[in-house]
Amino acid sequence: MATAAVVGVTTGVMNPLLSKLTKLLEEEYAKFKGVRKQIMFLIDELSAMSATLEMLADAEELNPQTRKWRDKLRELAYDLEDCIDAFMIRVDHEHDGHSGFIKRFFRKLKKLKPRHEIAKQIQDLKASVIEASERHKRYQLVDISSNFESKKNISSNSRSTCAVDPRLSALYVEIDKLVGIDGPKKYITEWLTMETKKASSSELKVLSIVGCGGLGKTTLANQVYKDVKSQFSCAVFVSVSRTPDVRKVLRGIAKGVGITSNMLDDDEKELIDTLREHLQDKRYLIVIDDVWDAKPWETIKLALMNNDCGSRVITTTRSNDVASYLSSQGGNVYQMKSLSFVDSKRLLFKRAFGSASLCYTHLGTAPDEILRKCDGLPLAIITISSMLADQHAKGEWDSVLNDIGSSLAKNPGAENMTAILSMSYFDIPHHLRSCLLYLSVFLEDHKIEKQCLISRWIAEGFIHKEKGQNEYEIGERYFNDLINRSMIQPVRVKYGQVKACQVHDIILDYIKCKAAEENFVTSLDAAKPVYTSEYKTLDVRGTIIKELPRTITELQQLTRLYVDWYTRFPEGTIGKMHSLEELRRPEDVEILGEIPSLLFLNLESVGGTGGRIVFPGNSGFRSLKYFSLRIDKCGTSLEFEAGSMPKLEHVKLEFRAHEMECVNGASSSLGIQHLSSLNKAEIEIGSDWYEYDVDYNPVEDDHDGAARCISRAINAAFETLPNRPTASFRRVHSNMH
Repeated sequence: MATAAVVGVTTGVMNPLLSKLTKLLEEEYAKFKGVRKQIMFLIDELSAMSATLEMLADAEELNPQTRKWRDKLRELAYDLEDCIDAFMIRVDHEHDGHSGFIKRFFRKLKKLKPRHEIAKQIQDLKASVIEASERHKRYQLVDISSNFESKKNISSNSRSTCAVDPRLSALYVEIDKLVGIDGPKKYITEWLTMETKKASSSELKVLSIVGCGGLGKTTLANQVYKDVKSQFSCAVFVSVSRTPDVRKVLRGIAKGVGITSNMLDDDEKELIDTLREHLQDKRYLIVIDDVWDAKPWETIKLALMNNDCGSRVITTTRSNDVASYLSSQGGNVYQMKSLSFVDSKRLLFKRAFGSASLCYTHLGTAPDEILRKCDGLPLAIITISSMLADQHAKGEWDSVLNDIGSSLAKNPGAENMTAILSMSYFDIPHHLRSCLLYLSVFLEDHKIEKQCLISRWIAEGFIHKEKGQNEYEIGERYFNDLINRSMIQPVRVKYGQVKACQVHDIILDYIKCKAAEENFVTSLDAAKPVYTSEYKTLDVRGTIIKELPRTITELQQLTRLYVDWYTRFPEGTIGKMHSLEELRRPEDVEILGEIPSLLFLNLESVGGTGGRIVFPGNSGFRSLKYFSLRIDKCGTSLEFEAGSMPKLEHVKLEFRAHEMECVNGASSSLGIQHLSSLNKAEIEIGSDWYEYDVDYNPVEDDHDGAARCISRAINAAFETLPNRPTASFRRVHSNMH
């Protein structure tokens, strides 16, 4: 279960690791001589380091020494969690259990070989923690008391030039290079300059432009500002940083509206008073670009007089919540839209070749495929077009196309785009970053079900309990927060609730790069697969690998493995992967129960022995929390026996009701009543009648008697379970073979 610590340690949120250490203190085995003292030391020392790591998580660039120390501590956290997990799994799986076993277990520890002695491992890890702490003090890697904004000890001292604000280029873009801006500009201009048809039109009003980074908010606001500023007594355009200096913003507004006095030493109250006096009889236009938080606005708005002169304020933001708040009193929210495919193509060719009117058929399908991945995001299109400027060879376009989704964010030509996306990433609270990076395990264009995602976050330890809310409610809040921040896109909405999401290909590319930096997920190169013992998550999907090498068992820290349906495991290897927690699309169902740490299991296109898939209650799958199974082979039956999967919290099943009825019986519940820890269930009933997936109630399905019978039996089984799990049914398009 070290996966939670991968991101958690780096972002300063070490709760999963610390909670496990705390749990050890509460158990009987912590009472033995020396063990309790060592665990308490680890908790104290790692808690102290957490504050430093949290600060490092907000630094977009680290010097080599600090980065190495952070990475060492992350690896140490991995080792520590692996040690704890190995111990706790052995204890949990012993049937005679409790104090008698604990005493015998600790007596036996002394007789084991050193590499298997958990007590000795804890001692060794304690020594490593002490060494890491001493190194931190010795080299003064981070000065916690220093002003973090200065980043004196964190940023690389070798940089000879200051970073340029990546938003700056949007303020100086040439009008003839803009595409698809006329409609949005017309809408906002009309709103700004509307006549006094309503009594309230002369009041101060705020319009918020909202959308994800790179969608063109700053460019749109700046073009509107240039067009209409002459219609106001005074006008100013100011940009806000992710950690704004409100005094600096107020001074910028004051200078822009014509206040010439020196205000360098004025405090916020003096600046507000000066602005209110100056603006009291003026019709003003103020554009505040890139507002990240509503708190600075609470101070800034005090300076903006509501003087009934028809003044207007435009803000841009990436947060839907911030946009709604800023425009809550008689204002307006303008939701930025992606470029149409036609406008996207015009922008791509205009930027790459200077003209969108010429014929570029010799490039094949690469331009269209590139645009499909860009999905109307102007920044992505502009970035890629700059890489392809005056490149007329088809091979160059194919090469860039192949980079999208794997390494585009690392391309030197994508620095501006990466910087803008980084601003969104580093604005996310620490507890959300691990949830976001987890999305890197999903493939492009994959529709991610909300229930499934939240359940996996919970099992990973990413959800931190809060008083008065259960874990799923907190996870739902995290999910909605990522939508509000425009990091994920809703793709299925029902009754105002988002049921599924998707990640924009360009944002997913960035997330994958961040995940690789954090050693969260490693995707192997299709042509040159290289294995190292440090892998925690390995993704070999989309490669030429048809059979994993036997050396896969040497990856002792590997916790997640993603393979294609055709990828085979060498005989006898899978049971030796003791740290594996998540596995997708394996071929052999029967031997998976041998993996003691397995938390997540996703099976697709499988069939069991003799057409039966049976999960017995007397062996295997003792740690499993999430299970997804798709049956698309005719004549396959499914059954969970009593005692099977005792810790399973979320199950997702897809099958054809008619096929399942034929082999299991019309009244079969599939043995779901035996899943004693179940909280949530997703049942997807396949049909070739439905072209699109839809939610529905199978009990009321007059056309499918099999679905009706099986769903009733499953619902009845849910009623017998202690947690009374919530269930959702969907019709999905599927083909059996």
